[in-house]
Amino acid sequence: MPESTAVPPPRPLHGLRVLELGQVLAGPFCGALLAWFGAEVIKVEPPGGGDPLRTWRHIEDGTSLWWYILGRNKKSITADLRQDARSDVVIENFRPGRMEAWGMGPDDIAALNPRTILARVSGYGQTGPYAPKPGYASVAEGYGGLRYVTGYPDRPPARANLSLGDSIAGLHAALGILTAVYHRDVNGGAGQVVDVAIVEGIFNLMESMVPEFASAGIVRERHGSKVSGIVPSSTYPCGDGKYIIIGGNGDSIFKRLMRVVGRADLAEDPRVARNDGRVTHEAEIDAAIEAWTAARPFAAWPTRSPIRTSRRAACSRRWSSQRARR
Repeated sequence: MPESTAVPPPRPLHGLRVLELGQVLAGPFCGALLAWFGAEVIKVEPPGGGDPLRTWRHIEDGTSLWWYILGRNKKSITADLRQDARSDVVIENFRPGRMEAWGMGPDDIAALNPRTILARVSGYGQTGPYAPKPGYASVAEGYGGLRYVTGYPDRPPARANLSLGDSIAGLHAALGILTAVYHRDVNGGAGQVVDVAIVEGIFNLMESMVPEFASAGIVRERHGSKVSGIVPSSTYPCGDGKYIIIGGNGDSIFKRLMRVVGRADLAEDPRVARNDGRVTHEAEIDAAIEAWTAARPFAAWPTRSPIRTSRRAACSRRWSSQRARR
């Protein structure tokens, strides 16, 4: 067959020009998200060595593989940030006050182009008593509450072996930018300042922890590989020392899971028919699942969930019978 000559449709953010001034992770991750969807992202790197991320972790052909993730789809340049800059969107993640010192604060940018959107990512935001402090994401994860609930109850708080705080802040910044673009281009508004604090991005993920404490004095603690108040959802050992993650907290999914593990009695037990009952009997349920997983090596597990597969098969049979009746 001849190759298709059709021109692919433009990506959603085609035509949006973004000037990325940040370094390492939070700001560049925000820019990467926008670039993936078609924005023209012009990344300004410091002369001499470029973004420090170019030399972090594993290096191949002189460049970090991590850089290839965050730098793809961008146009990299070096520039004197003390000179005028023009763009639809400007992203920066310097310490508060740095842009103003360069003559590129919100008022300076608005004077050049009142439609420009300035997205600012910092540890604690642009205002408040902590604003001038250095904003490392690792510390912000602690202030925001994420570290306190991560790990096992008999050990110090742990962290994921990833830079979650920076990535979460970058996601919030991207959402703020798109909200501001919509307001500007659809509602006829002016450019805005998007102020993202890493600590607030983390805090935004803390679910119901604040109202639970304010209303009932509940302090959510570390719960290992489980999640408080949702059962079953954990990491279970296999017979060969490896592990498998199983989540079966939906009521109907739990019943099918219990039948698969050979515990039809629990599948029909009214005590654990709903999640609140399963939380009360968490130890009994986890013991039943672990007895099943520990008797099998990791290689014995199917590539697809037997629970999901059986459900698809049942749906397929119903669809076939319906077609036959027609």
